[in-house]
Amino acid sequence: MYMFFRKLVEIFFLHIKYKATVLNKENIPSLKGGFIVACNHQSYSDPPVLAGVFKGHFSFMAKSELFKNKLFAWIIRQCGAFPVVRGAKDTAALDRAVEDLKKNKIFIIFPEGTRSKDGTIARAKSGVAVIAGMADAPVLPVCIMYAPDGKKRHCTIAVGKLIPKEEVAVSDMTDRKQIKRASSRIMNDICALQKQICDKYNIPVPTPEKKADIVSEKTSDNVSENASKRSDNNNI
Repeated sequence: MYMFFRKLVEIFFLHIKYKATVLNKENIPSLKGGFIVACNHQSYSDPPVLAGVFKGHFSFMAKSELFKNKLFAWIIRQCGAFPVVRGAKDTAALDRAVEDLKKNKIFIIFPEGTRSKDGTIARAKSGVAVIAGMADAPVLPVCIMYAPDGKKRHCTIAVGKLIPKEEVAVSDMTDRKQIKRASSRIMNDICALQKQICDKYNIPVPTPEKKADIVSEKTSDNVSENASKRSDNNNI
């Protein structure tokens, strides 16, 4: 049943909904599982797109709200999803992730914890480093971008080199410095992959809007508007 659903997902998301391009295919591990796929988060389509790229049994967290509909919950469970309560210290979800890795499954995680609205890559939350440390598992950095060539149905997935478990090891789960070091190591590789995709299509790397500039522009507009009003009043 699982492999049937996985094949349907691959056909639909990599060949029908999107025309997918995979960069650095040589970096796809020959391992059937037991490693973490850490990817930036752009769309609800990310999990099935990744499931179509890698072969094996998958496991990934999905926000608990998605499990309220029984039919949809059944479908995503068949694809390896299990619920997590966002914004809470869900230790059961962490334990499940570690357990699945030890069962030789491929665990997919989006370190940022939420989808990016502007294509930029944010800092990682602690989850990816904690799970890698608890499971003593290597991490495969991946970056995904939709329509990098301007064509809506195109998506590109860049696969990085597998990061050895020793390089993301966390011996003390209460040590924030160790967790930050491991998280940064993973995110730096994902950012490098994003740059590779952007270079391929000759486009700039996405950058966040500068809120300070926006505020400054609004303030400037308000000052100009107020000055104009005062001038009009003086002329009356």
